[in-house]
Amino acid sequence: MPATSSVSVSVHAQAEPVTPSEVLRRAATWLTANNGSQVPYSQTSVWSDGYRQDCSGYVSMALGLWKPGPNTVELAGNRDLTTPVTLNDLQPGDLLIDAEGNSNTRHVAIFESWTDSSRTAYSAFEQRGGHGTDHRILAYGLGTGSEYKPYRAVNITDSEILDDPSRSRTLPAQR
Repeated sequence: MPATSSVSVSVHAQAEPVTPSEVLRRAATWLTANNGSQVPYSQTSVWSDGYRQDCSGYVSMALGLWKPGPNTVELAGNRDLTTPVTLNDLQPGDLLIDAEGNSNTRHVAIFESWTDSSRTAYSAFEQRGGHGTDHRILAYGLGTGSEYKPYRAVNITDSEILDDPSRSRTLPAQR
């Protein structure tokens, strides 16, 4: 009789390699994908590209994962998708994930860059309730005891953007 295995592997977990700049480029597409406006937030709807219109569906789209995408808890817990990193190791395209609580409190944002060398805030992309797709300055995960933890997607191929903490970006006007 053949041996059985208790190891569980998600058949959806494999994703094509993607560069950090491609993750950020894809994330930016939802800022104007709705006839020039951001994609609206929804925990129940799927956008025309097949991804859920919530934060984890948005991140799945940016990373090129399967449609409609894993939820926030799977993004944080499935080592076929992400691996934990430290705040000091954050690179463009990395994720800050709060996988605790319920579907109304869990969240994931895509790190773009530190706003300055103090590393007290960063620019990020996110899909948030009551607004939709956004590109703004955040501080999620930087406070002591924060439920937000940093992760890197395993399908990120390289760190083509240098880790320069003094590099800053000007964000577009807030919507």
